[in-house]
Amino acid sequence: MRKIGLLLALAIVATAVGGCIYLGIGDRAKLDVAQGYGPSPTLPEPNKTLVPTVNIAPAVGWSEGGKPVAAPGTEVNAFAADLDHPRWLYVLPNGDVLVAESNKPQPKEPPKGIKAWVMKKVMERAGAGVPSADRITLLRDTDRDGVADTRSVFLKDLHSPFGMVLVGNDFYVANADALVRFPYREGATSISEPGVKVADLPAGINHHWTKNVIASRDGGKLYITVGSNSNVAEKGMEIEEGRAAIWELDRATGNMRLFATGLRNPNGLAWEPTTGALWTAVNERDEIGSDLVPDYITSVRDGGFYGWPYSYFGQHVDVRVKPPRPDLVAKALVPDYALGAHTASMSIAFAEGINLPEPFREGAFVGQHGSWNREPKSGYKVVFVPFREGRPSGQPVDVLTGFLDAKEQALGRPVAVTGDGRGALLVSDDVGNVVWRVSAAAPAGGK
Repeated sequence: MRKIGLLLALAIVATAVGGCIYLGIGDRAKLDVAQGYGPSPTLPEPNKTLVPTVNIAPAVGWSEGGKPVAAPGTEVNAFAADLDHPRWLYVLPNGDVLVAESNKPQPKEPPKGIKAWVMKKVMERAGAGVPSADRITLLRDTDRDGVADTRSVFLKDLHSPFGMVLVGNDFYVANADALVRFPYREGATSISEPGVKVADLPAGINHHWTKNVIASRDGGKLYITVGSNSNVAEKGMEIEEGRAAIWELDRATGNMRLFATGLRNPNGLAWEPTTGALWTAVNERDEIGSDLVPDYITSVRDGGFYGWPYSYFGQHVDVRVKPPRPDLVAKALVPDYALGAHTASMSIAFAEGINLPEPFREGAFVGQHGSWNREPKSGYKVVFVPFREGRPSGQPVDVLTGFLDAKEQALGRPVAVTGDGRGALLVSDDVGNVVWRVSAAAPAGGK
């Protein structure tokens, strides 16, 4: 126990003094990160170390004029800057862009213990320790030049807002603890009317606080993501009630039911345009090695169970979880497409309506927020997964890179990806405090 305490103390000191932190007491990846991609990723044996690998990229932000590197045939510009930890994006039918400026809510009783304190310091160093602005900001590009020229506070005094969706004149916000509905009028730059709570959402410790929401094609149902309250249920399954799941809410009756379970931390939601299937982006578990476990995107089956916490990527048992549940492991579905270990793949947006050149015509854009539990680092970019006939069909292609500098400091960290309704891709960056706009490059010799 004294040795463990000493190593944890070293982790605390390294975290506190800053710099690119890797203590050498965790483990280094033995596989190239690309081996953790695709429908059949390489899954080595777990490597549970005495102290978890801590390899965070300190957040420094962009220098004047700095920006990510766009893929060939595309270009990137700042659609809006000087935001306050922009997490999620939603584009209204009239082209207004809504940005949830948000962060984890402060608990009434902060978690205790050395590990909790270390993780708090790590997240602060990564740029995730800022207070939540608790608002949604509206950005409008009136002259259609690809840069927002007006902004206004659309909603304020929220509670760590994340997902948003408009159905008719009903605007829904997924706060960290509840789904709330507001009245919307086309063209409005702000909403002053109070919201109506539609449903409570699991909160409490809120280890994974982000809640997302999407509407069915006909608008009759809402689907809401709720992440787990722990890494692998180390605090017991009692506090995981209703979590690690996607819920379905019937708008007409208000009835809710579990749609899919065993999803450790689902964030992004999108409808695949060919099959009409619901897809989600999921952050998988930590602390069993730099090569495990890959995050993923997957189609979501009604009633499907995806393994958490008892197994990962199908029926690979996680022996840390006690008591085991072989009955549930036997039912665990294999995700459709792995996205690399610890990439923190947060978002998914299909290419429908996004007019970037080949190879970005058919498939899904994914925002990868970046790792803390891997050596070397992974993620910190936006990738594109090609699809054919509604299924992933090849290796990912980089869309935006350059979020890490030569010292492996984080200039930015991508979160949400979405089409802007005019053929471009928008990307929120919660360290750079920017919304980036990726568009097809102007022809050579053009204006």
